[in-house]
Amino acid sequence: MAKEDFKRFVRSHPELIQYVNNGNMSWQKFYEMYDIYGENNSVWEKYQEIGDTKNVISKTSTVGDTSLKELFNMVKKIDLESVRKGAEGLQKAIALVQDFTTPKATNNYQARPLYRHLED
Repeated sequence: MAKEDFKRFVRSHPELIQYVNNGNMSWQKFYEMYDIYGENNSVWEKYQEIGDTKNVISKTSTVGDTSLKELFNMVKKIDLESVRKGAEGLQKAIALVQDFTTPKATNNYQARPLYRHLED
């Protein structure tokens, strides 16, 4: 097997590059496997399957049109009435806590005696 054949094989299977970049494998080990088993062997399925799942994950987790569509679909599914009720309940709870924590204003009103005559 020639080095050019191996390079062509790696270009057709870019997921192998990830293994080398991550330090999981070396180019020497991949070349030895390629030299021993060739291109069409079940040995490569292990590396291709993991690469395929990584590609699927990276495609779905990238910021782009698909993630914005998913975000808009999530926003569409929100029930605004339940959000409003939840916000009202939260406001009531905050008001109740504030009533307990804020000091009460003392009433400075003093009643005047009932039978006091007005002095003109």
